Amino acid sequence: MNLNRINLNNLRVGAEGAYAILWSDMVALRRCLLNYLIATVVAPLLYIAAFVFGLGRDIQMDGQSYLQFVIPGIIAMTAMNSSFNGAVTRLVIDQIHWRSFDEVLMAPIGQVWLLLGKALIGVLRGMVSSVAFLVMAAIMSPGFHIEPLFFISLLLCCLIFSFLGVLSALLARTYDDMIVFSTIFIMPMAFLGGTFFSLTYLPPYLKYVIYLLPLTHASICLRSSLLGQTVPDASLFALVAFLTLFSGASLLVLRRKDA
Repeated sequence: MNLNRINLNNLRVGAEGAYAILWSDMVALRRCLLNYLIATVVAPLLYIAAFVFGLGRDIQMDGQSYLQFVIPGIIAMTAMNSSFNGAVTRLVIDQIHWRSFDEVLMAPIGQVWLLLGKALIGVLRGMVSSVAFLVMAAIMSPGFHIEPLFFISLLLCCLIFSFLGVLSALLARTYDDMIVFSTIFIMPMAFLGGTFFSLTYLPPYLKYVIYLLPLTHASICLRSSLLGQTVPDASLFALVAFLTLFSGASLLVLRRKDA
């Protein structure tokens, strides 16, 4: 009984520490929520205009209209960009510009909870952006099956790219490092991760490479759940594996930085 009470108390203290890290971004987001929503949904709407209305709404992809096919992929891409940028921007500014991250390391917060708080900054922004675009997409194309598994997949997607943002920020030494990382990894993933096209049309050797991208499995899970199809267990397992990989690597880098 005492051991359980101690564990619950440690969990409560750790959660309060993660919330304290997250709190400042929640306040900043609340103050500019409308502007943030407008800024984050403009790009997805432009993709809809260019790839759907520009090419024609009568195009079919995997047995459904191209509009219904591409919307889940754009949601996954929106979650990736908002989560990654939300997590990485704040942490890079704290480390390189304000030089305040070392003071955060001195706070009485466990490293796991510290990382979680930094990652939740990206998760919050990713969820807000994705849900905002989902509402607009449901108006443009009614008939999506919005179920709990969709939000579980979306949360996993946001967590994955938030921790990837935290990891890249911890490894970055300059702003140029982040620009290079985004150009080499994030931008190609946005267009090659099964967002705008079906993987069935790809050559086998290229398909295997694209299946190594976390956005590919996020797009598969979100698309399957929204279209009322069975979500592949392999893709769900892959999302959990990527989350474990990026969060574990972030913790390892933070421990070396704090040593």
